[in-house]
Amino acid sequence: MPKRLQKELEKIKKRILSLGGMVEERVSMAKRAIDSIDRTLANQIMKTDYEIDELEVEVEEECLKILALHQPVAVDLRFLVAVIKINNDLERIGDQAVNIAERVENISKRPRLDLSLDYEHMAEKATSMLRMSLDALVNLDLDLAFQVLTLDDEVDHMEREMYDYIKEEIRKKPDAAGYLINFLFISRHLERIGDHSTNIAEEVIYLIEGEIVRHGRWDGGREKPRS
Repeated sequence: MPKRLQKELEKIKKRILSLGGMVEERVSMAKRAIDSIDRTLANQIMKTDYEIDELEVEVEEECLKILALHQPVAVDLRFLVAVIKINNDLERIGDQAVNIAERVENISKRPRLDLSLDYEHMAEKATSMLRMSLDALVNLDLDLAFQVLTLDDEVDHMEREMYDYIKEEIRKKPDAAGYLINFLFISRHLERIGDHSTNIAEEVIYLIEGEIVRHGRWDGGREKPRS
């Protein structure tokens, strides 16, 4: 590999990991905002979203520049393709954190209802999926990437349980439907964080193995895809 290309790829790796760290921090902030219905923290998440957007654009532009100038092949090309897709998923996760913050702000403006809603487990699971997918990228850890894929069903199940509970509460308290729908959307946004984390893990698998495992092309019963 030419030294200049190697240096450029290392710079890209540092930038995508920096973006990943920034997004992980925002998701952690969103989790805390949900726990305490913290309007100040929610506003902080919304006001700093531009930082993620700007870095996401920078990473994409750098990747496209390398593709145009160096025309990489094989594993280097796979790396850049994976980074471009991971970059987009990280930005979308940042958007989900902002969406959660907006819902928390809406909830904070209304009288509190006594609800048996506990988002801690679901939020922790989604946050863990993001952390694991980024660790898999850093360490090129195939097993860890596959672990993320197996957790996606758990988060989906939690989201369905939240939906059923909130639907029943809306039936009992129709006057509070607007208030309750905020909680419904929070569970949906957490589920989407899990989905995007799964996408990142799938791209890590592609980067390592050169095999696409999206759209059900992964059999959960096998340990890893064969090249």
